[in-house]
Amino acid sequence: MHVLKTLAFGLAIGLGVAGARAQTLDCGDDTLCKVEATKVLKVGTKDDYKPWSYRAADGSFAGMEVDLANALGELLGAQVEIVKVNSANRFEFLAQGQIDLMIASATDTAERRRVVGFVHPNYYSSGYNVVLPKKVTATKWEDVASQTICAIQGAWYNKPAQEKFKIELLAFAGTAEVDSAFQQGRCIGVLSDDNMINVMLADPKWADYHMPLPTQDDAPWGIAVRLNDLDKPWGVLVAGAIANWHRSGKLLELEKANGIAESGYLRKMHEALKDHLPAE
Repeated sequence: MHVLKTLAFGLAIGLGVAGARAQTLDCGDDTLCKVEATKVLKVGTKDDYKPWSYRAADGSFAGMEVDLANALGELLGAQVEIVKVNSANRFEFLAQGQIDLMIASATDTAERRRVVGFVHPNYYSSGYNVVLPKKVTATKWEDVASQTICAIQGAWYNKPAQEKFKIELLAFAGTAEVDSAFQQGRCIGVLSDDNMINVMLADPKWADYHMPLPTQDDAPWGIAVRLNDLDKPWGVLVAGAIANWHRSGKLLELEKANGIAESGYLRKMHEALKDHLPAE
């Protein structure tokens, strides 16, 4: 609880400082002040990563990560402007200031922390695996060594999967291109995070496919700000919001609302941070 109280205090201070500076519109590089002044929050997310972030039938952005962006906008009293990013350009967009925040299924790694500021606590977690046709009877990663596997460009797991298991990757910019190449037989499987594969396999169109290999390198997903914002009011506010989402169970609720199987990581974080009432 001490950590949560500290985050809450920092969040309140951050809002107070930004609100005072916003009166003068002299925000400099203070992102929270700018958002408070303009009442616009620019959030980078994907448009092809259903059910976390994707285009709905009417063309609008939808998904769990879009719901989180809107929750932050509501907290700040700001209009949320969703900016399309992909795995290859999302860090560049944030570093260059084209977006104020990135919620784009980005795995929090030490290498990436040199480029952007991942706010803690993390908001999700996954490892990587391969979806294969059921006629492929592989049960261990060594069974797909030297085989061509399709993947998304810029995914964190591409390099370790290649180096560790000696697979050949055929990478594309988006999931539509990956699915097309897979259906055309240009690769024997698709490398992806295990959460996404589970969602795929729940769709009847993937009834002839499976995920028979053990998941590798489970790692957390992070919401990111620019490096210079990490320890400033903006980073503190976002950290406090994420901690409260874990505490209140909001992340579990949004996961369920978006048709995603319950994450062990989210359940563990909620149990660790939720309010425990004293026994009567």
